[in-house]
Amino acid sequence: MATRPELSPTLKAVSDAVLAVAAEQSVEDVLQRLVHSARELASARFAALGLPDGEGGFRRFLTSGMSDELVASLGPLPRQHGVLGAMLETRAAYRTADIHDHPRFRGWWPSGHPDMRSFMGVPIVAPQGVIGAFYLTEKVGGPDFTDEDEELIELLAAHAAIAIANARLYEETRELSVHAERNRLALELHDAVSQKLFGLVLNAEAAGTLLESDPEAARVQVAKLQALAGEALDELRSLMFELRPPDLERDGLDGTLRKHVDVLRHLQDAEIELDVVAAQATLPPDPGRDGEVLRIAQEALQNALRHAGAKRIAVRLRGDDAGLVLEIEDDGRGFDPHAPGLRSRRLGLTSMEERAERLGGWLEIRSAPGAGTTVRLEVGAG
Repeated sequence: MATRPELSPTLKAVSDAVLAVAAEQSVEDVLQRLVHSARELASARFAALGLPDGEGGFRRFLTSGMSDELVASLGPLPRQHGVLGAMLETRAAYRTADIHDHPRFRGWWPSGHPDMRSFMGVPIVAPQGVIGAFYLTEKVGGPDFTDEDEELIELLAAHAAIAIANARLYEETRELSVHAERNRLALELHDAVSQKLFGLVLNAEAAGTLLESDPEAARVQVAKLQALAGEALDELRSLMFELRPPDLERDGLDGTLRKHVDVLRHLQDAEIELDVVAAQATLPPDPGRDGEVLRIAQEALQNALRHAGAKRIAVRLRGDDAGLVLEIEDDGRGFDPHAPGLRSRRLGLTSMEERAERLGGWLEIRSAPGAGTTVRLEVGAG
């Protein structure tokens, strides 16, 4: 049997970096992996990847080979001056045995910055131009970086350009989702609150008409007026809570979900049970993941309260080393999840499914007419 040839260390490093670009969901993780790969491929002591912010600075500047303490001691992100800026003004790579000889070198380093001599800069080029650059210094085992080093980092830069383009597309998609969410809430505000306000006007007119001719009937209308006003206020408060950005960074997913359920308990005539088990304590906070999970929970709760007429809802959130599980079960009127055209009428279902897909998770909706609904979300630890 023929033996399977092994990949060379350099080819394997490029392969690992390419797979990271395709598999990672976090932009920061992808770029950090690319920086580490660049340093290893070129046998450099230090490496960095800079993405310009369009205002003379960097919106991201990731390093490899420096300790967190050293990076923190160097202060804010660098500006696009000197050699850093020069690499963003050309599509060609640049190598030198001594960066001090570069005409743009200013002759000094920030306090605590290690001195550097051998240098290689490789621009990251996209169809629209240079969108970033790799910076490598201090060649290990040699006085200067080689042609082979340059070819490998240029290959890596091509994949970095794809990763950055995908990241921007993903961010734009998220922004569109936010706009869609606000449009949904605006429609709910119109449907729920506006109808009650219209009822308020009709009852006020009826009470005014009956005030002199039939005071007793007028009192009945005023009582209805008070009830409708209270319902409209509750609906408005609930929607305003959804519009207000949750403080996930401060309270975490567990705490924010608890606060949301507490508000709904005061606003809605339904029993809502909450069971949270070690969700945040086991998994580190992830604002992107936690925000999507919270929105799915809010959507499922609003569906149960507003559309299903549920009187009892159970919310369960569990976290362990394998990931997060969210389950929301209600005793409402239920529906057929597979009914034709259902998602064109109930956009919230599509929204939940899209959020789960963005998380790389699995969403299951179990329901039947008259049998309540269970929404279950499973998200891996990643």
